[in-house]
Amino acid sequence: MRHFLTLNDFSKAELLEMMKLAIDIKMQHIQGIPTPYLSGKTLAMVFEKSSTRTRVSFQVGIYQLGGFGIFLSNSDLQLGRGEIIRDSAAVISSMVDMIMVRTHMHQRLEEFAKYSSVPVINGLSDAFHPMQLLADYLTMIENGIFVPHRILDGVAHKNIIAMPIVAYIGDGNNMAHSWLMLASKLGFELRLACPKNYQPNQDIVAIAYENAKKSGAKIIITDDIIEVAKAANVITTDTWVSMGQEAEKEQRMRDFKDYKVDSHIMSLAHQDAIFLHCLPAYRGLEVSEEVIDGTQSKIIQEAHNRLHAQKGVMVWLNKQNRITTI
Repeated sequence: MRHFLTLNDFSKAELLEMMKLAIDIKMQHIQGIPTPYLSGKTLAMVFEKSSTRTRVSFQVGIYQLGGFGIFLSNSDLQLGRGEIIRDSAAVISSMVDMIMVRTHMHQRLEEFAKYSSVPVINGLSDAFHPMQLLADYLTMIENGIFVPHRILDGVAHKNIIAMPIVAYIGDGNNMAHSWLMLASKLGFELRLACPKNYQPNQDIVAIAYENAKKSGAKIIITDDIIEVAKAANVITTDTWVSMGQEAEKEQRMRDFKDYKVDSHIMSLAHQDAIFLHCLPAYRGLEVSEEVIDGTQSKIIQEAHNRLHAQKGVMVWLNKQNRITTI
């Protein structure tokens, strides 16, 4: 059974297959061509952690693919009342074709996948946010940044950047971890600037360095925001206070005060650099108003691409697993 829990579970070729599907499906959607690749399939969407973009993009995505989505919050599930994950996973997977889980602890997601008889998709965990990274990469491709030859035909752009520099500025969290996985698998340069007490998990960093030996990726981890921004093709960040970290807010505000992406930071990047943010954004904190609303900002395109990247993954998983319900 192939699940989608982290980008590290896939080869470069497989990740590019998902991207090619996403691009093709998006083009068909734009042209008004129906895409019933998952006709009659059902996606259960388990939300232990709430979300705007994840719910809308998955529910609309499965519908546009000809299937049906079921929203399940903690209040709808026996999981929220103490049922063990093993039983919930076994029961839910016996009735649906795929399950998306958005949760807190990554270990809960892994346990859910272990006992599921259908593919489980990571909608977000405390360790990784892989779907967001595929949407980010799709946005990079559409802006001519790191476009693989196998999907060049689907992208019209005059100046293709073959070996980009991505600068991630902020918390060494699930977004930083996912950027590490994407860069190390695909083989581009990633620079992370995180405060000293907020560096990414060292076990995940070790995996990225090992992957980079094969892919040719270059990975730099520092606390120097200026150095990572220089000549970067992509500047990206995330909120300083994620859901569940509210008690740490005052301390985090102090620790991250020098890690705002503003017009000065963007001026250090390549003149055609784009700005990305997974959203929700706190304007005036991790990013200034002039950057997030500026011409280099691609946050709406990026958020919209969650829809199409996720459709590509769901179709890919369907092909890999030949999904049938009991």
